[in-house]
Amino acid sequence: MLELAGIIILGILAQWVAWRFKIPAILPLILIGLLVGPIAAELSEDGKKWIEPIWNGETGLFPGDSLYYFVSLAISIILFEGGLTLKRNEVKNVGPVITKLITVGAIITFFGAGFAAHFLFGLSWELSFLFSGLIIVTGPTVITPILRNIPLKKDVSAVLKWEGILIDPIGALVAVLVFEFISVEGDSGFTKTAFMEFGKIVLFGTTFGFTFAHGLAFAINKKLIPHYLLNVVSLSVVLLVFVESEIFAHESGLLAVVVMGMVLGNSKLENLKELLYFKESLSVLLISILFILLSANINIEDLELLYNWKTAVLFLVVVLIIRPLAVFASTHKSSLNLNERLFVSWVGPRGIVAAGIASLFGSKLIKQGVEGAEYITPLVFMIVLGTVLLNATTARLFAKVVGVFLTKSDGILIVGASKVSRLLAHYLDSNDRNVVLIDSNQTNIEKAKEMGLDAISTDIYSNTLSDNIELNDIGYLMALTGSPDINRYAITKFSKQFGENGSFRLVSKEEMRDENNNPKEGLFSHTDDYESLMNVSKNYPSVQEIVVENKEHYKSIIELTRSDKDVIPIFLKDDKDELIIISSHNNQTEDIGENWKLVYLGKPIDIEKIN
Repeated sequence: MLELAGIIILGILAQWVAWRFKIPAILPLILIGLLVGPIAAELSEDGKKWIEPIWNGETGLFPGDSLYYFVSLAISIILFEGGLTLKRNEVKNVGPVITKLITVGAIITFFGAGFAAHFLFGLSWELSFLFSGLIIVTGPTVITPILRNIPLKKDVSAVLKWEGILIDPIGALVAVLVFEFISVEGDSGFTKTAFMEFGKIVLFGTTFGFTFAHGLAFAINKKLIPHYLLNVVSLSVVLLVFVESEIFAHESGLLAVVVMGMVLGNSKLENLKELLYFKESLSVLLISILFILLSANINIEDLELLYNWKTAVLFLVVVLIIRPLAVFASTHKSSLNLNERLFVSWVGPRGIVAAGIASLFGSKLIKQGVEGAEYITPLVFMIVLGTVLLNATTARLFAKVVGVFLTKSDGILIVGASKVSRLLAHYLDSNDRNVVLIDSNQTNIEKAKEMGLDAISTDIYSNTLSDNIELNDIGYLMALTGSPDINRYAITKFSKQFGENGSFRLVSKEEMRDENNNPKEGLFSHTDDYESLMNVSKNYPSVQEIVVENKEHYKSIIELTRSDKDVIPIFLKDDKDELIIISSHNNQTEDIGENWKLVYLGKPIDIEKIN
């Protein structure tokens, strides 16, 4: 009982430490696991670990193979939660890059790391490629914390996020294929048997995942599951899919749950947010328990195997040669520039799937008496811990060195996805500005997505926005809802994170009546609130441009708009096509030069009236 409680307490403590110091949680989790496991065994007089994961006749938590059954089920839940976060619209610009990373990049990593392990450590080809199959994976649990605190272009963040989640089951499948090669005895039928197993894995994994995802979505949307049972029923279905898929094709469960998560995450599911919150919390708990258990299960003899120069050389080859080679081959002729490709090459930490499956397969092969199998688990843990430590401490600095660190975030976050917000967002998007709409109204979000806009269904009072790595390049905040309270709250809560270059909100009716109460963050003008914007967008649903010849000309246009309620100035566009948000202070006149344009919402302005 003390050990079980200790694992949970230490795991959550490690998660807090990771949050406090902005590092991947895997780092303190593995260190704690090593401390209470092999290091404690060396320090204690009786040679016993403080936490013994496997029952050895006197102490331990899991008898026999129970630990690895628990690891398998836990990883299935973690991968399902990762699949739920995958959205098709996030990869509209970098889809081919991600496809190549999880195919071409995976092949280069597989063969490159396999050759390195074979010639450095003298492992058999089978074990060498088992090792390389396991380190193909990167992992969302380690990528996300690293990227969360680095302002990058959305495409770069999306590439690393999607690669981290999609490559997990692929790496697991490759490792399973190699494991089948090792486990099948004799040479006759050897290759045929292994590839038949691989085919069964793909067939049953995708079939079970796709079928059960649609079945669960149907049951949720038809209200066949009561609200209070939604999360636990979903959890039980995930476990059912994993187990059933495993029964029909051994090791196909991981693929099944990822497919199931992806299908559900991209379906029209009313309760998707609640499901995500529950699975996210559960994943945090399971990751905390797993990493401590798996690292505590390592023995000091395993660590001593790594105490030589070959380990350092293998690590450097993986990080400095194989990863860059895989990334550059996968991003050839892509939209990513050289500096962005260098950064993606540098950031490739390995995560929970690599560590979990390494422990599982390594122990099985040791029991089978396979020579050299004792190297698998410690070598993979070395890569996991080394890459996480390296990227957690250097990713931000490396981003600055190669010039992908955004010194000025020019993306725009619009709170509220009403008709007027969608009009403005469409104009911004067509002018090459990254713009993201957020709203709790699902209908507004769907309409925005139909226009090809990035839109997130979320509650402004939740904390999910703070964790979204795709919003790292946001530097402007515009609150455009019909509620003055929500607009003020959005500015107060998110101005530091998303409004470093400017935070704006619509003025309220009370502020409009009082000329002296002109808020600094007031948006567009002091005489236009949500109601006037909606009226204009209803009658004239278009964004117009008019050339501004000089300062006096601009002032004349503004005077005209004050008397015409069907025209609302919103932006200024300079001679370099840079957009400037007009505030209610309207103090941009000093900067206006030739060939500037006034961007406005409403009916076309009669130029003759100005002249």
